[in-house]
Amino acid sequence: MQQMLLPILMFALLGAMMFFGMRKQKRQVAESQKMQERLIPGARIMTTSGLHGTVTAVADDTIELEIAPGLRTTWVRAAVREVVVAGPTAESDETMVDDQNALPESGPSSKDVG
Repeated sequence: MQQMLLPILMFALLGAMMFFGMRKQKRQVAESQKMQERLIPGARIMTTSGLHGTVTAVADDTIELEIAPGLRTTWVRAAVREVVVAGPTAESDETMVDDQNALPESGPSSKDVG
């Protein structure tokens, strides 16, 4: 019985390592899919081949990247490895519009100058 204990423990350890390894891999795949689903125009990304570009259009399973001024290519979303710089958000758009509509600060007027 004692001779069988060591191989059983080794197989149990191997099984536990495989189980936890698969869990980690599933979590990474899920995070990658979420990142690819949240792509928006204006985001700067890096593809799995190392190409950097700016997302200009998003479709169901493809994106359009501008890799140089005026040079656009179409890529599968799964080719996106990471978002280098996130695109504009609704909050930053609203802030920009509010700043543009703000009244200029009033400086000294010609009436005040004597």
